[in-house]
Amino acid sequence: SGVGRRVWGSRDVCSTTSSMVMRMRTPQTSFPVHAPTLCCWSPTSTTAHTPRGVHFSASALDVPVEGVKVSDATEDLKSIRAKKGFIIDMDGVMYYDSKLIHGAQEFVAWLQRENHNFLFLTNSSDKTPKDLRHKLRHLTGIDVHESHFFTSALATAAFLGKQKPQGTAFVIGDAGLVHALYNEGFTITDKSPDYVVVGETKNYNFELMQKAINLVRNGARLIGTNCDIVDRAEFGVTPACASLLAPIVAASGAVPYYLGKPNPLIMRRALKHLGTHTADTIIVGDRMDTDIIAGIESEIDTILVLSGVSTMNSIKNFPWTPRFILNSVADIPVAELHSSL
Repeated sequence: SGVGRRVWGSRDVCSTTSSMVMRMRTPQTSFPVHAPTLCCWSPTSTTAHTPRGVHFSASALDVPVEGVKVSDATEDLKSIRAKKGFIIDMDGVMYYDSKLIHGAQEFVAWLQRENHNFLFLTNSSDKTPKDLRHKLRHLTGIDVHESHFFTSALATAAFLGKQKPQGTAFVIGDAGLVHALYNEGFTITDKSPDYVVVGETKNYNFELMQKAINLVRNGARLIGTNCDIVDRAEFGVTPACASLLAPIVAASGAVPYYLGKPNPLIMRRALKHLGTHTADTIIVGDRMDTDIIAGIESEIDTILVLSGVSTMNSIKNFPWTPRFILNSVADIPVAELHSSL
């Protein structure tokens, strides 16, 4: 399960029961990578190929990890395309900020054309499914129904609604989180709330942090929509939910609970929504510590795309490996066309 997980690697602990967000040192002994089957680099080259439409700095795309093996790409892509259900992350997979990642438009069109069941499952909590539908339509020109989107805000609200029906919460977050809690019957207040709930926001400040710390110290339980430390941005990275939670945790000593990936609750919701068996489902994500481990613990195949946070070089910091590694989602439908020529 996702409870008590500690990820030893280049990023921070992603733990649903950790008493604070701590920086962990990478162990001296690295874990060899043996299983990935599709990579963005040629076995005769030491330079990774940059996906079109996505700019990477020299440090973002590292040389291939020693020990990674490449198997037959045609067979692997056939295996991917044969899946009935796709669980797809958004940030770093479809876009980052307001920049569409190359191939995302073609990938969505392919999913619809081939009648695949698919769900965009994002750890971001700032937008509603309606907002995400509008953003994807604006970037791709393709309309996807709101039912194809599920966020960590919705998972958080559903969890709290069962834990404390008609409860109260002090919220640090944006419209997606606030609307989800309201729709679940919660009251938003700073007067002795049952919970302090933190999600992504650009409106974080000292006053909000101070109020949250004191509410938690006075008995409110602490909830994070997800355990992401940073998200990729056009200019580099931007602080994510766990970074905003860190000072509250440190000052209150509280144990936060995170509802986004890799929490098994959100994965069960995703699989239920798709209505597909685990063997017929695959998750596509850009993060080893959320998307990929969420898929592995749910016993579904995984695709790591190198268009977001995780890189070829960072894979070695984790004791698990993705089933497939692709440049971006562009490799799925584009490669299908190439293989048929």
